[in-house]
Amino acid sequence: MPPSVPPSVPPSVPPSAQPSGLPGAAAARTPRRAVVRFLRASFARVSSSKPRSVAEHVTDLADLPPAWTGRGSAAWPAVPLLAALALWAYAVRHTDVSHLDDFGLVTALHPAFWAGLALLTGGFWFTVRDPERRSAWSFAYVLGLLVMERATQAVLYPTPLYSWAWKHDGVIDHLLTAGGLQTAGQLGDMAVYDQWPGFFAAQAALVRLLGVESASMYMAWWPLVSSLLLLLPLLLIYRTYTEDRRLIWTAVWLFYVANWVGQDYFSPQSVAFALHLGVLAVVLRRYGRSGGRRGQRQAVWTVLITVLIVAIVISHQLTPGMLVVSLLALCLTRRYRGWVPPVTAVVIFLAWCLTAALPFLSAAMPDMIRSVGDVGANVETGYGATPTGTGAIATSWAARLLSGSVLLLALAGVVRQRVLRHRALPLLLLAAAPLPMFAASSYGSEMIFRVLMFMLPGAAFFAAAALLPRVRTLAGDAAARQAGRRGPALGAGRRRFALTLPGRRVAWLPPLVLVAATLAFVPSYSGKDRINYFPPQEVALVHELFDRATAGSLVVAPDRNYPLAYASYWNVDHYWFLEDDKRHVEEILRDPAAVLARDMAAVEPPGRAYVLFTRGQTANSEMNGMLDGAQLAHIRTSVAASPRFALVARNSAGAVYTLRTGS
Repeated sequence: MPPSVPPSVPPSVPPSAQPSGLPGAAAARTPRRAVVRFLRASFARVSSSKPRSVAEHVTDLADLPPAWTGRGSAAWPAVPLLAALALWAYAVRHTDVSHLDDFGLVTALHPAFWAGLALLTGGFWFTVRDPERRSAWSFAYVLGLLVMERATQAVLYPTPLYSWAWKHDGVIDHLLTAGGLQTAGQLGDMAVYDQWPGFFAAQAALVRLLGVESASMYMAWWPLVSSLLLLLPLLLIYRTYTEDRRLIWTAVWLFYVANWVGQDYFSPQSVAFALHLGVLAVVLRRYGRSGGRRGQRQAVWTVLITVLIVAIVISHQLTPGMLVVSLLALCLTRRYRGWVPPVTAVVIFLAWCLTAALPFLSAAMPDMIRSVGDVGANVETGYGATPTGTGAIATSWAARLLSGSVLLLALAGVVRQRVLRHRALPLLLLAAAPLPMFAASSYGSEMIFRVLMFMLPGAAFFAAAALLPRVRTLAGDAAARQAGRRGPALGAGRRRFALTLPGRRVAWLPPLVLVAATLAFVPSYSGKDRINYFPPQEVALVHELFDRATAGSLVVAPDRNYPLAYASYWNVDHYWFLEDDKRHVEEILRDPAAVLARDMAAVEPPGRAYVLFTRGQTANSEMNGMLDGAQLAHIRTSVAASPRFALVARNSAGAVYTLRTGS
């Protein structure tokens, strides 16, 4: 069903006189349709014999003449695409990740990778701006971008990234082991995952279906999979407001290169965000004032969004709140005054919070209430999350500049593209809707990243509009001519749209901005891989530890940044002393072996107390402003030399010690 007509376009305007790429009006009367078809056919015959200049009757971005024509021009987009992928393949074969520095993957990558990424972006720009190219070429380039962005780490690293992904693997292992959900009395703080079990239950079923040992067998490829899940809802959302494929695919490209916050890893957030965009796509296309037929078909769409909302609510804590805020923001426009979607989301969200999630919310509610309105505290990172060192600071600033540039481009697009600002107002509201969440909670010092991610679909659309020629109305052109300014010559009395191309002096600016943003994604996304990557030796060491740890044991470590940090959490306790009070950390630094032995002495047989030191813990502590390498080495040396501890296992990635009986 075609997109609905906005209230400001008279239904008598024929489709050919409406702005291509904007929501269409109702069909005109039959005689006028015949006239329009005749005129369009006549114009097509004329244009086929003589190419139009840019200053002639151009109605939309899609009507621009091709950049160039000639023999073989139909297939030339394959050349930079295949060349870029060949450079990528060469680069990953010649990249060594065994010794990452504080710049993560940035300095480890072979130079051919950067050349391939720049070539891919340039090829995309010159392909997408050609109106004679099919969308299949743009789609192919976006797939190439996702491969280079999201599959590089899966190919280079022999083990999955991110300690949180390994944590989620532990939750799935618990569901498979326990065979059901458990309470806080049985699991302590980890019971929160059993109160939002949707993602984990689905993954447990997938593990059984595939017959693999655990989710770690495939979760390294999850960033690529979750990014592909976003493509369809993004296209549906953008096609609601434009049919111009240049604007659509440039917006998609900018969305992917600006989505560096790392929520595409193996997590409930990755799936919940895709479902969130799916709900918005259905609402934008089928719940507008004239967006769909009433009755049975509307009931089908209501059932669909209900299923999607239920999947979101049972899987993630934050996304339902973001969805409710977004749906309420849409109600601020006359076109989306229907209350079925927001009411449905609120009812399902409250029903879950007051039943299955009530134990967690009852305990967390006092802190949540105190954080409401404290914007300063909600956006600060705090102890243990402050970039430290040249590499960490540089990559952090690269991420900030990338996000800031896209948001500034979006602002420029809003100011510059008056027509799109009016027609795509719902997207503008969706981009601004997450901002009030800053006043709601800190969400574990991550609220600023989540707000940025939820703003990005709308922001990318207007940022792409800033890179493309300006769309103007006939009235604007007439006013420009009266003022003595130069404008396209269009016939009077028609509600047509024209554009002004950038001059030669600034024609190079949009592709340069696109290339810079695409290259900046790499340090923003992979600049902390020294923290996030765990070599096979580290995985093997932790596996050996938990193979030894019996029920009732205690595992002590500086921090939780190591693989399998939550393994067997239902019968093995964990203690990360750098997360304790600073005064206690200082006490440990003064006499590490004695203080740690005292902290670990309460473990009763047959349980044992272990202390674990790994490479990942050191990287996390150094790069996030906790303890430096010398201080951690002092703690490890003290434990190794103390008669209270015995060495259990050691390799190039770390060591495991156990507290001797009776110490």
